[in-house]
Amino acid sequence: MHHIEALIFCAPAPLKEADIKAALTEMFETDVPGKDISEAISSLTKKYEREEFSFELVKSGGGYQFLTKPAYQASIGIMLKQQSKRRLSTSALETLSIIAYKQPVTKLEMEQIRGVNCDYSVNKLLDKGLIEIKGKAETIGRPLLYGTSPQFMDYFGINDMSELPTPKDFTTPENEIGEARE
Repeated sequence: MHHIEALIFCAPAPLKEADIKAALTEMFETDVPGKDISEAISSLTKKYEREEFSFELVKSGGGYQFLTKPAYQASIGIMLKQQSKRRLSTSALETLSIIAYKQPVTKLEMEQIRGVNCDYSVNKLLDKGLIEIKGKAETIGRPLLYGTSPQFMDYFGINDMSELPTPKDFTTPENEIGEARE
């Protein structure tokens, strides 16, 4: 269990069970059962749920990582505010949302939706590793196709693209003024 805890702690991104299994199998020179890894992760999750810890073991981005607990959100928020230069601009967020919902998508399609040039935003998103090139379209000129990367899921704390909000989540209730009395 301590080896698994150390592996998750030192991993720069969410660590998948398969990666844990591969590392332990190589280290111990024998096959480590997946059931044992799952049980150890479950035990670690319970351990870090206790109040004495400021962080917890969370499944995110398809793997496991240690994250601070919500009770410490205010102090972390202050630190993040101070590091706001790393935040995504509105144009980058708009471009990223188009890519997330329409992927795979070409730059021309993004520009038609946004109505402005997307070169800068796409380059910034590629630099941050939130999107990646998925291939080339089968249209004239064979433009590049863009899609979200595994780091996108980690950045937004989701495990699957189905967790993205759907358009119905953004609708506002209809005006109730003028409804007939019963």
